[in-house]
Amino acid sequence: MSVVVHSLIGGAWVTGSEGTLTDTNPARPDEVVATGGRAGASEMATGVRVARIAANDWARLPMSARGAYLTRAAEIIETNADAWGEELTREEGKTLAEGIGEVRRAAQILRYYGNAADRESGTVYSSPRSGEQILVTRKPLGVVGVVTPFNFPIAIPAWKIAPALVYGNTVVWKPAAAVPLLAFRLAQALTEAGLPDGVLNMILADSAAGEALVDHPDLDAVTFTGSTGVGRRIAGSAAARGVPAQAEMGGKNAAIVLADADLELAVEQVMLGAFRSTGQKCTATSRLVLHESIAEEFLARLTVEVEELRVGDPLDPDVTTGPVVSAYAQQTIIEGIDRAVGGGARVVASAEAPESGHYVRPTVLELSASTELWFEELFGPVLAVQRAATTADAFRLANEGEFGLSAALFTQDLTSALAGIDDLDVGILHVNSESAGADPHVPFGGAKKSGYGPKEQGDAAREFFTHTTTVYLRGGRA
Repeated sequence: MSVVVHSLIGGAWVTGSEGTLTDTNPARPDEVVATGGRAGASEMATGVRVARIAANDWARLPMSARGAYLTRAAEIIETNADAWGEELTREEGKTLAEGIGEVRRAAQILRYYGNAADRESGTVYSSPRSGEQILVTRKPLGVVGVVTPFNFPIAIPAWKIAPALVYGNTVVWKPAAAVPLLAFRLAQALTEAGLPDGVLNMILADSAAGEALVDHPDLDAVTFTGSTGVGRRIAGSAAARGVPAQAEMGGKNAAIVLADADLELAVEQVMLGAFRSTGQKCTATSRLVLHESIAEEFLARLTVEVEELRVGDPLDPDVTTGPVVSAYAQQTIIEGIDRAVGGGARVVASAEAPESGHYVRPTVLELSASTELWFEELFGPVLAVQRAATTADAFRLANEGEFGLSAALFTQDLTSALAGIDDLDVGILHVNSESAGADPHVPFGGAKKSGYGPKEQGDAAREFFTHTTTVYLRGGRA
């Protein structure tokens, strides 16, 4: 069943003026999931204008009142989790269990920020002068542009929009063109929760209109998750205008399995990190570094697990791996595998995949050196493997390249774990668990070229979505 979707501008559902938007199922590309009108630069400009009009009144509401809208929206999302999770699966391609789980995660995120007023919101410092206190208060930035990717069509928007709103900003949001339905559902939930007109504006548009948003002169900040190239351009545009930018970009995340690791656990977690969500996570495990003493045994165990993966329609509860999001993604990933094999990579394991639909065979490739596949993000179910003679060599291989988002370290030795904390240059480190995963109450983001600007989630979000005012407060003479 196809759903008609609309943009949300100034509290009204609007049909875009730039042609037709068609959303298809990557498992069955002939199946239309949603249709609507594609918005353009003019609608984007209107969204910024109405967000500016709404900004003052929204900022003056108590934080607890702003948070109440988020908690009401969380209830609406949770009530619809099964139905919207199925729509997410049909639209994006992850398994039904993951789709429902992501919708529930969006509700969890909105609930977390909905209760932000119950937490510390400022600081008091002592003054060297009698009769005076020094207060540091926080204020919203104003109008924030939000640009989100396809791979988590409701959770990533939630973890950007919820803190932006609760800290007093208004939002103009451009979701990825490939996933308009779940964007529509999130906007619906916030609207049904009573969010005032103009506080959230969701524009279903293509990349050209997205550029019009991030370059708009009346935008006070922009937050982005997506490709490295686009993130750098957005950061450059924001810097040229003197406004804050936050960009979460690429990852080429390594799992390091040392000689003393629990191999059963490590295989299980590497499989989850590499192939859940069809590898379409910025924190997915796409590199594997094995200590040479356990490499053969580990790869033998991993091969068994990979060959047992069931690739197919993600609505089937027995399926473990769905399609990638588009024909273009499918082609890009397959070409990357072919280049690696042509350059000498050894196919360790692969799983069967259907011919019809945007499917890619989950594949493990062993490299003899750090070639293109070791450095470039394919964003699919492809795992590159190298062997290391020592722990230091393993950490060196994991640190290679410009990205530093996430890593997983498998060891039973405390000294090795502490060394990994010191030596692995990443924003997120998992010890004895998969490289993917993020909780809403702790900072999320990468090191090196994986991230630009303050981290996301937890209290770190407040550092981006507010600025401080230092107040010197002295009473009159008694």
